[in-house]
Amino acid sequence: MHSIIPIKTEADLRKMRHAALILQQALQAVEAAIHPGVSTLELDQLVESLIVSKGAIPGFKGYNGFPASICASVNEEVVHGIPSANCILADGDIVGVDCGVYYDGFHTDACRTFLVGDPLPEVRHFVKITKKALDNAVKVIRHGAHVGDISAVIQKTIEDQGYSPVVECTGHGVGRDLHEPPEILNAGRKGTGPMLQAGMVLAVEPISTMGNGDVETLEDGWTVVSADGTPSAHFEHTILVTKNGSEILV
Repeated sequence: MHSIIPIKTEADLRKMRHAALILQQALQAVEAAIHPGVSTLELDQLVESLIVSKGAIPGFKGYNGFPASICASVNEEVVHGIPSANCILADGDIVGVDCGVYYDGFHTDACRTFLVGDPLPEVRHFVKITKKALDNAVKVIRHGAHVGDISAVIQKTIEDQGYSPVVECTGHGVGRDLHEPPEILNAGRKGTGPMLQAGMVLAVEPISTMGNGDVETLEDGWTVVSADGTPSAHFEHTILVTKNGSEILV
């Protein structure tokens, strides 16, 4: 049995679109602020102040005890990196900034992997392919498709370039709760899993490494890193399933 996947009403979606707009502005502020020498804590403070100034709440802060408003995952850090004044971004780094906004009873969730200065060409290409996996996933999302269709296209896009999807980290539904059904794996088979229906809202998030895809969690209990120390990239949209396709909310 699959868990019931919530269908959003037009009233729900109005609130989610507003939350998505604030989240988009937060990620744009991060992009403008990222440069060698900035700390991940500074990025976190920037995002938190922006979200609060818009009358919304940082969706991640306090979630299951997480201490910050963004996850800032640098280089081999895969997900859930905790912002720190001691983590100073350097030329050639990549940093995944994952963020959520909670507004009037609804969550939105998105991530971008940003280039810091001038990373190596092979790292740039790797980040580009992970973003392409998300772009390709968006194209298969529509009423009547299956969750496995999303997983399969993410896996193929990443593996075709010699990289590895991280299967321990998954996408999910999003709405009244930050994590709702269904679970959306970053590897899978077409035609499997729950069928998508118009009105579902999904947080689809390809996560990959340049190595074998194995991960481990650091002693802080949050930060997940690639076991082989290779760079990791992460992109995520909050996406509405529609009758004829999909709408990227953020």
